[in-house]
Formats: sequence, structure tokens, C-alpha cells
Amino acid sequence: MAQALRSTRVLTGDGLTPATLIVEGEKIVAIRAWDETVSAMELHDFGDLIVLPGLVDSHVHINDPGRAWEGFDTATRAAAAGGVTTLVDMPLNCLPETTNVAALEAKRAAASGNARVDWAPWGGVVRGNAAELPALVEAGVPGFKCFMIHSGIDGFCWVNESDLRLAMKQLRGTGLPLLAHAELCGPVDEATQDLKATPAGWRRYGTYLASRPQVAESDAIALLTTLADEFTTPVHVVHLSSTGAALTLLELARRRGIPITVETCVHYLWFAAEEIPDGATEYKCAPPIRRAENRERLWRALEDGLIDLVATDHSPCPPEMKHREEGRFDLAWGGIASLGLALPVMWTAMHQRRYNTNDAAERIAKWMAAGPARLAGIYGQKGILAPGADADIAIFDPDTTWSVTESDLHFRHKISPYLGAMLCGRVEETWLRGQRIFHSGQCENNPRGRELVRT
Repeated sequence: MAQALRSTRVLTGDGLTPATLIVEGEKIVAIRAWDETVSAMELHDFGDLIVLPGLVDSHVHINDPGRAWEGFDTATRAAAAGGVTTLVDMPLNCLPETTNVAALEAKRAAASGNARVDWAPWGGVVRGNAAELPALVEAGVPGFKCFMIHSGIDGFCWVNESDLRLAMKQLRGTGLPLLAHAELCGPVDEATQDLKATPAGWRRYGTYLASRPQVAESDAIALLTTLADEFTTPVHVVHLSSTGAALTLLELARRRGIPITVETCVHYLWFAAEEIPDGATEYKCAPPIRRAENRERLWRALEDGLIDLVATDHSPCPPEMKHREEGRFDLAWGGIASLGLALPVMWTAMHQRRYNTNDAAERIAKWMAAGPARLAGIYGQKGILAPGADADIAIFDPDTTWSVTESDLHFRHKISPYLGAMLCGRVEETWLRGQRIFHSGQCENNPRGRELVRT
């Protein structure tokens, strides 16, 4: 039976408007007037709740197979609870790392029967695996991820300029993006050595912040823009935390038509270094959360279109790896767990910035659905409410207020700097390809997520 999903606030190409989505099977087949008769259809009336496209998170560490840090079951539960209907998984923090086709097949086996939302796997570029990239392209990955500094995982080796050139020769002409963790080790090593030569005090967040200077990001971006221009190969800068020189380089590259895009993360738009308590290692990530004035410049770059999208970089770990008793930032794992919270956090931040409801909804869809979908090559199927698209839908109450507790965290380890945050807005239901997969605070016990294989 066809279904009709209606609300007085559906996000269409005309903004939030009264409308009815007509769904047949897994697809949206039409958008009709709110009051149009829909006889012989199952009607779902959501009143005044906001109907958004299911979000796409293009930067998530599911850590499956081989490590019990997360896994497809809990990661995709958390996604569904937050209105996210597609995850694109990073190729590290799993065993084996996704740097060849055999490892990709292991990941596919781990996902089988355990994914509650749709997903896709980024391939990995590491030192010495350039010859493996054509086979991964043939196997259907949507792009590749590399680190320009130590990744924290010995099995996922960082790459230098020579390695990047070998990889980009293989990727030239494919149209697939190379995603880069854009920090160079030289400035980080120098800053860290200087701190070690003095009583640095690694319980202080300020010490950790000083160890990851902004020049490490801007120097890496300078190299990436040169290579993207030379090889005419799309490059995507993940989790930008710096402004200043980094944004200037990106703006100049855009003006020259160099194929480079950039994301930032929810935590860089929400937290500020001045607010992080000493010893609070749950805030550690790389690049680091920077100061409030930097956060404001990130917001302006996002609003102006220089930053293309917002992702979570959900990177969880077991509690002991955060070394919370010692509270030492140099020992703790760098990664923030946030999957499922991004929509209400961003909505709250935009409310604080005095966005009106329509503008906030349109920008959420642009930054957290359409933008990531374009990066992964799935826009049109995902990331939009339109005829022909998958019926991936988030039903959002923009007005409810709530405080984040452990019971609201659907990922595996209940560690997050968002605990205790007062948020505005909450996902009430999530639909994946025409079926409701989350409602009343619970996921349906029928994992039906599938891999999105690029063809």
C-alpha cells in the first residue's frame, strides 16, 4: 500500500511548507498539497512537526570488524535515533583496515544483518598501497581517506607528498575524492617537543591545544591544493578546526577553480577551548577544539559557503583509553563520541544564533544531508525530499527541550562531552526507504540497512 506522510512543515524546494509526501515502496514518488485527498493510502499525519530528509553523516568511525570499540549494530542504532539514515564509514580503527579489497569484504561481512541504516565504506590510502586503489575503485567505494600525520593506529600509516602523488596518479580520472586529515607532523612535533622541555602540565587542555598549532593545518591545506590542481583530482579536507590562513588558502583555491571541498564538525561549532575543564579528556580530538573567536569564524565560513558540510567524526573508544582518572590529554585517545546528537546540537546552536525556523531547517538539510550526500556521490538518492529519492525521512520536534543523559546515547560506550548539555529539538521518528526504523525512543528490531555500492 502507498503511504502518505504529511505535516504543515515539510522541507521542500520551497522551504518549510504544508505538504504531503507520497511514498510507494522505498521511494518518494510525489509531493502533493497538504490537504489533497489521499484515499487508498496509509496516512501518517505529523501535525506541525518538521519533516526533513534523512541526514547523511560522511565521517563516522564504526570500527568494525575486528575492534569492539563500536560496531555496526550500535553505531547504526545511534544514527537512527538522530535522524541519520546513511553513514559513510572511515577505513581505520577496524581490523583489518580498509586498504584493499579483502579488507573491504571483511567489512561487508561484519555489516551484513547488523546495519539499521544504509552505509558506504571509504577506502584507505596508506603508505605503500597505491597499487590496491584501482581494485577498490572497481569494488565500488565512493572515495578514499588518508592521514598526513600519525593516525593513532599503527596499521593505518600516514602519507607524505610522495605517497600522495602515487595515490593521486591512480585516482586521476575516476572523479572520486581523496579525503585528507590535514595536519602536517612537522609543526606538531616541534610544538610538542617545546612543551616537553618545560613543565607543560598535560592535564591542562591549553597544553594539548598548544601542541596542535593551526599552522599544521594550513601547511597541509597548502600542499593539498597544489596536488588537487596538478592532478585535477577532487580533494576533501575533513574536520577543519582552523581559520585564518587555512580559510584564506581555501578561498583562493576556490577562486582558481581547484577541486577542493571542506567540512567542519559539530564539536568545533559547539564547544570552545576556554570552556573545557582540565582533565576532561572526553573533549580530546585532533585537530583540537579551538577558542571561541575561532569557532565564530568557522560559523561565518560555513554560512558563507566556504565550508561545504558538517559531519560528526564520531570516533569512540573504550573508557580506559580516555585515561579519565589521570586526566592527561597526551595519553588519552583522540576522538569525540556524538553519533545521534548532531541534529539537536546544531539546531540549538542555530537557535542561539537567532536563525528563524525555515532558515535553520534549510541549512541543516544543506550542510548535513545534501552536502555529505554529494561528497559520497549519492545525492538525489539520498539527502533530499524529492520524487525519485529514497524515502529517508527525519521527523523533528524543534521546540522540545531536554538534557542529554547516558540513556540518550545509543552508541556503545556512554562517554561524550555532550552529557549534560541542554538542547532544543529532538528527533521523534526516522524512516529508512519507506519504513519507520525509530520512534518512541526505540529502534525497530529489524536491521534493514544496506551498503550503497558506487556503480
